[in-house]
Formats: sequence, C-alpha cells, structure tokens
Amino acid sequence: MRRVRTQAPRLPRWLADLVGLPDQAPGADEAGHRHATWLELFLDLIFVYALAAVVARLGNEPSPSPRAVLAVIGLFVVIQWAWIGQVYYDTRFDPDDALHRVLVLVALVGAGAMTLGVDEVPESVLLPVGYLIVRGVLLLLYLRARPTSASAHMVTTVYLIGFGSGWLIWLASLTAPTELRPVLWIVAMTIELATPWVGVRWLNRWPVDNRHLPERIGQFTIIVLGSALASLLFAVPDHPSPHMILTAALAFLIPAAVWWVYTTFVTTRLTQRRLRGGQAYSYLHIPLGGALLLLGWALGQVVRLVDADAPRLPLELRLLLGASIVTWTACGLALYWLWTRPSAARLAIAAYGVVSACVITTTVHRPRLMLSLLAAAVVGYAVLLSRRLARTGGEGRTPEG
Repeated sequence: MRRVRTQAPRLPRWLADLVGLPDQAPGADEAGHRHATWLELFLDLIFVYALAAVVARLGNEPSPSPRAVLAVIGLFVVIQWAWIGQVYYDTRFDPDDALHRVLVLVALVGAGAMTLGVDEVPESVLLPVGYLIVRGVLLLLYLRARPTSASAHMVTTVYLIGFGSGWLIWLASLTAPTELRPVLWIVAMTIELATPWVGVRWLNRWPVDNRHLPERIGQFTIIVLGSALASLLFAVPDHPSPHMILTAALAFLIPAAVWWVYTTFVTTRLTQRRLRGGQAYSYLHIPLGGALLLLGWALGQVVRLVDADAPRLPLELRLLLGASIVTWTACGLALYWLWTRPSAARLAIAAYGVVSACVITTTVHRPRLMLSLLAAAVVGYAVLLSRRLARTGGEGRTPEG
C-alpha cells in the first residue's frame, strides 16, 4: 500500500524559508514507488557507530561469558528497535517536510547519546536518556500525524499507548538504583515489543509500504553485515603473511555468502504481498541481525587465534559460531514461510545448513581447519538456497511484481 501525503502541523513558513527547509515530496521512481530519503540514510549513519559500540563490549577475549553475550544481544535489540520505530513511521506517513527533518535531527542526538552510553551501561544514564530522546521524538511524530485521517488516528492510538507506556518506564529507570535499571529496561522493551502484536488487528488495516519497508530493513541488515566485516578486518594484523591473507579470505566467504542469500531473497520479493502490518517480517530480522553481528565478531576471533598459532578453538567461541549460523538459517526459513509453506527441497537445504554448522563447530577444534570447513559448508548452502530462491521467485512473480 502506498503512503498518503498527510497535512500535519508544520513549521511556520517564514521559519522554514529562513533556515532553507522547504517542504518536499518524498522521492519515488517512475513507477511511483517510494525509496529511502537522504534523511533516512543520514539517520542510518549514527547506527553504524552504535552497532560498533555494541559489539566492542565483547572485547578480544575468545571465550566470552554467557552474561556478556546476553548483554550484547539485549543492547542490539534496543538499538535496532530504536531504529525500526522511525522506519515504521516513515513507511506510513509523509516524512519529508521541514518540521519532520528538525525532529529527526533531534532524534539523531539521542541516537548519539545511546552510542556513547553503550559501553557504560547500566551505570551511565546516557543510554536511557538517548533512548528517551529517540522514542520521545517518535511519540511526537505520531501525535503530529494523529489528526490527519481516520486510519492515522487508529494506528497512532496503538503506538501512543504501547510505546508511551514503555517510555514512562524508561523515564522511571533514571531514578532507580543501578542494579534495578536493566530490569526496568527489560519490562519496558517487553511492553514495546508486544505493542504491534497486541494491536495487530488495527495495524493490519493500514498495511505498510510493501517496497519501502523491506528496502529499509534490508539496508539495516547490510549495515549489520558491514559491522561484521569490520570485526573481521580489524582482526587481520598489519602486513599479514600469505597464510593470514588466505585465512581472512576464507573468513570473508561466510559473510559474503550471507549477503548473497539475503539479497537473492529480497530481490525475489517473495513476501512483498503478504507484509500487511509487517510485524513478522521485521521481528524476524531482530534475531537475524543479532546473529550476524555475533558471527562477525566470532570470525574475527578465529582469525586472531590463527594468527597466534593457537592449537584449539575455545568451546565458547565454537558454540557462538554454530549458534549464529543456525539462528541465521532458521530466520531465513521463517522468512520464507511468510510467503508459502516450504517444500521438501527447501527444508532439506535448511537441514543441511543447520546440521553442517553444528557438526563442524562442535567436532572440529583446529582453527584453520574449522574455518575452511565452515566456509565451504556455508558457501554450499548459499549456492543451493540461492538457486532455489531464484527458481521460486521466477515462478511466483506476478506480471506487475
């Protein structure tokens, strides 16, 4: 469903002209499909640094504790949820006028505070203050859009009640003891994450833009993959030897295969006509993105251990590698399931991906051998699945799709 340009409260004309922010219609191609604006891409930039700060919490210790991994996963969910809230507003409402730009720039300040606060939670208040700014701006945007139409009134009511409740709990956490803050954050995030599902009956009456939402979520996924590649590249020593270059190349094959599969899936647009409110599609990308972030860090640690001539990989690192690949595979199968029931061939390919990752990461201890086998298995999975997706997409595409 295409978005409707809304007539919401705007900056006074004299002020907009003074600062050089004339109202503009959002960009569209010749077919009328809406694409990401320059402002949306600018918003993405700060989240590149936020993701880098999140994964940096794991440090360079190749045996991460379960508590450290859970902390990184939780912070990733907060960061992605802060980003995705703006995407859902943009996909339903006209974002490209002067007042909207000013408000989003304020949200960017909040995102910057979140980035700076990631390393010091729960002691520092920078993370909750930044989150309050980002989500507070989103609530203001929904209040602004609320009177524009009956559909807008219905959608914004769901978000204002649910997200507003979560916002108040985040606000209360500022005065709570340090050890209690994470508990309040978990409660607030649970309420916010549940809101689109509690209100699914009403949200589905105004479907999301079925091109804009997958495009934006795909762009965030590419950002996560970029962070994974950064973790890998930073692990390569200066002036690497030929065998280290080969090791880095083998490790690179894994995120490259992930990219290949994901872009093949997105370009086939299998789920495009079944997005409705977009809840399942976007929520599946949360564990998928978290898995890719951890996968990049784990691959970087393997490269470091190869450089150090370590004889064995720690069990914790191998389990993290296997769990990341299995989670990515399972989320890919679930995304496919949004379009149609998987065939026996599709299930067999998924089973191959899961079993091969589990067997290799649990039984192979030598770093270079494990990396070689895992790269071969993931590339093989990517080839099989991409061929299947391309064939399925060609069969199921409508003339106008």
